[in-house]
Amino acid sequence: MEKYDLKFKKKYGQNFLKDVNIVKRIVDVVKDREKSLVIEVGPGGGIMTRELAISFDNVLCYEIDDSLKDELNSRIGEFDNVDVIYNDFLVCDIDNDIKKYDYKKLYFISNVPYYITSPIILKLIDSGVYFNKIVMMVQKEVGDRFSSNYGTKEYGAISVILQYYFDIKKEFVVSRGNFIPVPNVDSVIISFTPKNRTNKCIDDTKFRSLVNNSFQFKRKTIKNNLFNYDLDIVKGVLENHGYDLNSRAEEIDVDTFIDLSNSL
Repeated sequence: MEKYDLKFKKKYGQNFLKDVNIVKRIVDVVKDREKSLVIEVGPGGGIMTRELAISFDNVLCYEIDDSLKDELNSRIGEFDNVDVIYNDFLVCDIDNDIKKYDYKKLYFISNVPYYITSPIILKLIDSGVYFNKIVMMVQKEVGDRFSSNYGTKEYGAISVILQYYFDIKKEFVVSRGNFIPVPNVDSVIISFTPKNRTNKCIDDTKFRSLVNNSFQFKRKTIKNNLFNYDLDIVKGVLENHGYDLNSRAEEIDVDTFIDLSNSL
C-alpha cells in the first residue's frame, strides 16, 4: 500500500490509488507495448506513472497541481522516459505536445479526475489524434452510462456519442476503499477501442448536436425534442428503422442517429 505525504485538494478531485496491484491490472489492459507512448492525466502521487514508465517506452503526463512535484518526483525521478507538463490538460495542445516522440502505438491510461471525465474523453476525440486504446478509471455509474445499450435508463447522449467512435468495454470494478481519500462511490476501469465504422457521419459536429438535442428532455418524444428540425425527414428516417416521432431518444440505436444526422 502506498502512503502520500501531502494535502489532498478537493477542487482538483484528487483521489489517489494506494494498491499497486490494482495499478498493474490497469496497465495490463494494454498488451501491445512495442515502441509505445502513453499519456496520463492527473498522475498525482505517481503510483501509476511509475508502472507506466516500467511497462512502456515513453510516458507524457499532465498535472494541474504543481505542488505535487516533490511527491511525484519521489516516485518517478529515477526514470528518464517520463515527461510531466504542469498545466491544465483541457487547455493543452495534444497534437503539438507529442510531436517530439517517435512511436508506433499511442495510448491514454489514466485515473482521471471524476469531475472532468466527459470533457477529457471529448477532448481526446476532438484533438484529431489517433489513440490505439484509451483506458480510464471513472465513477461506476459513469462507466455504466458510457457503455449502456439503447432501451436502458442509463443510455443517454454521451452513450451514443462515445459508442459512435469506440467499442467500449468495462474491464473491472475498483472498490472505493482502494483510494486516499476514500470517495463516495466505487469506480470502474473502462477501455475505448476506436471503431472501424462503415456507416459514418458526414458532419461530426452536427451529429453530436442532433444527439444532444434529442436527449435534451429525456422523457419527451423525438417529435418534441427535435421540433426545430425538418420533422418530415426525421419521420422518414425513423420509420425506416422501425421507430416513429413518438419514440424517445433512449429507445433509438446509434446507427439510426447516424442516418438521421446524415439525412438532415
